[in-house]
This record gives sequence, structure tokens and C-alpha cells, in this order.
Amino acid sequence: MNAFDNFLFGLYPYIALTIFLLGSLIRFDRDQYTWKSDSSELLKRGQLRWGSNLFHIGVLFLFFGHFFGMLTPHFVYEPFIGAGDKQLVAMVSGGIAGLLGFVGVTLLLHRRLFEPRIRVNSKSSDILLLVLLWLQLALGLATIPLSAQHLDGSMMLRLAEWAQRIVTFRSGAAELLAGAGWIFKAHMFLGMSIFLIFPFTRLVHVWSGFGTVAYLVRPYQVVRSRRLNVPAGQNQARRPGASV
Repeated sequence: MNAFDNFLFGLYPYIALTIFLLGSLIRFDRDQYTWKSDSSELLKRGQLRWGSNLFHIGVLFLFFGHFFGMLTPHFVYEPFIGAGDKQLVAMVSGGIAGLLGFVGVTLLLHRRLFEPRIRVNSKSSDILLLVLLWLQLALGLATIPLSAQHLDGSMMLRLAEWAQRIVTFRSGAAELLAGAGWIFKAHMFLGMSIFLIFPFTRLVHVWSGFGTVAYLVRPYQVVRSRRLNVPAGQNQARRPGASV
């Protein structure tokens, strides 16, 4: 591993995660009115509905699949499923979800670029984000044929060990990727870069999505009716149609 690889896969993850967390917090503190997805649903709603649904279904599955698949230690699932079988399951399920997400983001990008009314109201960050997501999903799908060359699960175990060493602040993470193909490395670098730009794009609305889980444990809102203070013995006169 050269110094550049050590920077990309040993130091860059911490830079990306720091900006991701602190940047999100600062934006919420300073610019709460920009904490939204800037929907353009009034234009070409059919294409938006298909693209958005396919994209979100695919990406949410991939996010949680990567999160638990990469960060769960091997000894936890080893009694139930072998590394090779786990990789095969990940290839099939991840391939289906990746294809759904790729089709969805392609529809969204086409709509953003080729609908003049949407294009003129789009920020540069909106288009850049969709392009990066399109490339990331394409790279993810491209890793499937490479993974098929390591059906014993060896490469998957090395990538998972890299992620676990990063989040637990252990040394030697970058060295684990010495034999990984450039497509794997490009996929990982672009994924970290998306976390890096996260606070500066409409992706911050993801936090609001996770925040809605709090509604499951929020106490009921107490609403009391307003009572008019009418002296006893007097009838309240109301105009026809007037509400109390």
C-alpha cells in the first residue's frame, strides 16, 4: 500500500464521517428552513413517482444491508451461515436492490436534466448528487461479477474487517485492501464522498426520515375544548352559521 491508498482508506473515512456528522448538526442549527428535500412533484409526477419509489426501495435496502453486513462480526453469524453463503445472499439480494435503485435514479436524473422547467429550477448540487448516486449504484452492480470470482467469501470478509476496524479506531485497516480490485476501491471511495457532501445537499432530509421514528414513542397530544365563560342563567346568542 502506498501513501495515497493509506490516505484514501485509512484517513479519508474519518474526514468524511466527521464532516458528515458535524456538518449535519451545524446545518440543522443554522439553516433549519433548508432541512428538506425541495420536492418538485408538481412537474412530471408519474416519472417522479416511479423513480422516487424504485430509488428509495433499492437504496434503503442497500444501506441497511451494507450497514449490518459490513459491521456485524463474522463470529456472530458464523454458526448460522457460512461466509460463502452469506456472500451469495448478498450478491443476489443486493443485485436486485441495486438494479431497482439504479433504474429509479436513472429516471430521476433524466427528469432533472431533460425537463426544462425542472432543470431551470434545479441547483447544481441536485444534479451533482444524482450523478454521484448513479455512478455509485453502477459501481456497486459492477462489483457483483468480481465477487463471483471469490465465492468463498474471502473478499467480503476483508471488506467487512476494514469497515469494523475503521469504526472501532483500530490500525491496519488500509492494508486489508491491498489486493482489492479498483472497482471495489472506487465504490468505497465514492460512498465515503457521498457522506462527505451529505450536509451540503438535500440528502439532509434523510435525518428527518429517521427522526419520524420518535413519533412511535411520543405521548399523545392533549387537546382541550375551549369553553366560553357565559354567566349562569343567560343564553348565548349566536348568529346563524356562527361557530363556537
